[in-house]
Amino acid sequence: MTPTIVIVPGLGDSGPEHWQSLWTGKFGAARVRQDDPDRPTPETWSARLQEVIDATPGDLILIGHSCGVLNIVHWARLTGGHPRVKGAMLVGPTDADRAFEAYPTVADMAPIPMQPLPFPALVVASENDPFASFERAQAFAEAWDAEFISAGEAGHINIASGHGDWPDGEVLLSEALHAWTPPDIVRM
Repeated sequence: MTPTIVIVPGLGDSGPEHWQSLWTGKFGAARVRQDDPDRPTPETWSARLQEVIDATPGDLILIGHSCGVLNIVHWARLTGGHPRVKGAMLVGPTDADRAFEAYPTVADMAPIPMQPLPFPALVVASENDPFASFERAQAFAEAWDAEFISAGEAGHINIASGHGDWPDGEVLLSEALHAWTPPDIVRM
């Protein structure tokens, strides 16, 4: 049985044309909706993620973008993970340890946990992301014991950088699902 996807948006809840929003409908995904999507804190955002995990049956794959990535890694640190979470696709992680004048609340997600995640993960990062240097994204992947993929010069991998439906991301998701979920065992 294919795991259920759980979409974990970042600041502003990823608008209606964002690939995360499009994937929610396309894949019948569960979605984390924060009470205040513009004021992240590790504790409140992690609690909401846990509520969605508890309410969604079966095996799960988490897909985070930007501060949603930080939500996932903080949740893993605070809870130790969950046995039904079979993997996480972490796209465009934001470096909350840096100051962002336009988005000061991002600093509330610092410091970023830098320990291995309790499930397989894939970090997808851009070489010209304004919210995290490519080297910093690589350091996150290494610390989280995650696979790392360059998306090339793709900006923040969001609407502003031309990523609506993001078919290349769907390919990466398909490959990750294949790697993280064993085929059904056929009994003879």
